[in-house]
Amino acid sequence: MAHQAEIGIFGGSGFYEFADGLVEEITVDTEYGPPSDKIAICVVAGRRVAFLPRHGKHHTIPPHRINYRANLAAFKQLGVTRVIAPNAVGSLNADFAPGTFAINDQFVDRTFGRADTFFDGPTVTHVSTAEPYCPQLRELAIAATQASGVPVRKSATCVIVQGPRFSTKAESRWFASAGCDIINMTQYPEVVLARELAMCYVNISLVTDYDAGVAVEGERPVEASDIVRVLATNTANVKRVIRQMLETFPVERECGCADALKFAQMG
Repeated sequence: MAHQAEIGIFGGSGFYEFADGLVEEITVDTEYGPPSDKIAICVVAGRRVAFLPRHGKHHTIPPHRINYRANLAAFKQLGVTRVIAPNAVGSLNADFAPGTFAINDQFVDRTFGRADTFFDGPTVTHVSTAEPYCPQLRELAIAATQASGVPVRKSATCVIVQGPRFSTKAESRWFASAGCDIINMTQYPEVVLARELAMCYVNISLVTDYDAGVAVEGERPVEASDIVRVLATNTANVKRVIRQMLETFPVERECGCADALKFAQMG
């Protein structure tokens, strides 16, 4: 394919300002169907980057309807080996205040019915997700967030729920009691599919609100409008952190992500 990229970013047109020159939007077809939208290819800090809005350019695809397999397969076709995945999350922990960034190291899956693997047989494959997020990219994201002056949590466990509804107070308290720090609707199966393709994957979670069961004085249960408002005021921070990451991206992968399938197949 004429169009190639080494780094994939799940972000919309607002990220195109990173480009050093021309941005070209292309349509990519995959065996799993079409990805969420056209993919923008450009050069940033001397690196070939592909941008894809996971909800579509106009945010028309709800979390449970995203074709996650097509999105990751499209990146793979373009040659992407490392993925940066920012998204909005709710806080289950009073210490994770809105405006804070969290760099996840663990997740808990509470979704259902999503196509969440590329391995449907006949070769049975069990990919380890003991450490699902790339350690090299996590350190890079933490350093970039600190350098940008944004408050950051260096470790976080995210529970991913099906959506599109928000949690009840009882569910929220249950997730918190299980040790989850933040809550989201899109990280799964995105992170696992990236691992199945031996890609490095890092999530940058922007805390937009306290979830329904978190008892913080003066806070009411979250509404969609609350998330939109906080995102609008923090988008500049997300862009600054990602730009910083791209400018310091190591050429070589010094992690084990490329070997994710080495011992995964049965027989």
